[in-house]
Amino acid sequence: MMDSFTFPGLTTRVVFGAGTMARVEEEVRRLGHDKVMVLSTPHQKGDAERLAANLGGLAAGIFAGAVMHTPVETTEKAVDAFRGSGASAVVSLGGGSTTGLGKAIAVRTGADQVVIPTTYAGSEMTDILGETAAGEKTTRRSPDIRPETVIYDIDLTLSLPVSLTVTSAMNAIAHAMEAFYAPDRNPVVVLMCRDAMVAFRDGIPRLIGDPQDRTARTQALYAAWCCSTALGYVSMALHHKLAHVFGGSFDTPHAETHAILLPYTTAFNEAAVPDLLRPIAEAFGGGSAGGGLWDFAQSVGSPLSLKAIGIEEADLDRAAAIAVKNAYANPRPIDPGSIRELLQAAWEGRRPGD
Repeated sequence: MMDSFTFPGLTTRVVFGAGTMARVEEEVRRLGHDKVMVLSTPHQKGDAERLAANLGGLAAGIFAGAVMHTPVETTEKAVDAFRGSGASAVVSLGGGSTTGLGKAIAVRTGADQVVIPTTYAGSEMTDILGETAAGEKTTRRSPDIRPETVIYDIDLTLSLPVSLTVTSAMNAIAHAMEAFYAPDRNPVVVLMCRDAMVAFRDGIPRLIGDPQDRTARTQALYAAWCCSTALGYVSMALHHKLAHVFGGSFDTPHAETHAILLPYTTAFNEAAVPDLLRPIAEAFGGGSAGGGLWDFAQSVGSPLSLKAIGIEEADLDRAAAIAVKNAYANPRPIDPGSIRELLQAAWEGRRPGD
């Protein structure tokens, strides 16, 4: 029980269920718009085209150029296309790359956003925008960034490949992990994070056996919503800083980077706040939160080392230097030596505590 807390309330409208993408037009018009631009990655262009066709005259165009880490040069092209289309809102269909692009357009133009996530990555419920320019990723928060409506459609996750299911879930778990010790946490978010740990723990192994298990997909998507809400309503710390370092400066894949770092950043802060991270140890076992997450990651086939995603050992010194360049709140003090040790363990893929 917390002695005191502030709960800001949840401001984003959520539509959750199966077949809910059929309600896009209803939700767009509810926001007062009659022209929208549909956003996607190049890989999901076909899905965006089908959505635009279903929207009929409501769709003013498609921009299918979203890419990882939201580079500013891509955003500038998308903003030009948005302004030229006559749209007043965006519909972002996809994972974190597409959601990020929608946010970047919104904060520059005032556009409303309807987001339709197709992974568990979790940026859709947040007021956070990470953008990459000149080889570094910067992050900012603003009410103008937070989407107005999020439509979770279980049907859209049925075809999510197993590998992406796993790394996307680990990415989401990272949001909940940091929420457990956030200085601005509150009982509502903590309860959501506890729920999410159990739902992912039970749901992901079932999805490996049967990727179209609707009950397990519902569990996983519910857990993703819980974790995304945590990311959007409390502060993040070391884990997210390191993920942004590797994504922005080394162009590593977003979900895989989060998945790999998670057991190590958890173990690092667990040394300072074991009681706050106990819900993770209780959910995943392993004797500790960091060890339990490593064991779970190994059991579901998640990548375990930075080496596996192309990071060279020689890169670790530079990464550690970038990570400590600016001060930020974290439960355990941060210094170059301890961060370098964390990164060495993550590069090698050693189980925390072994």
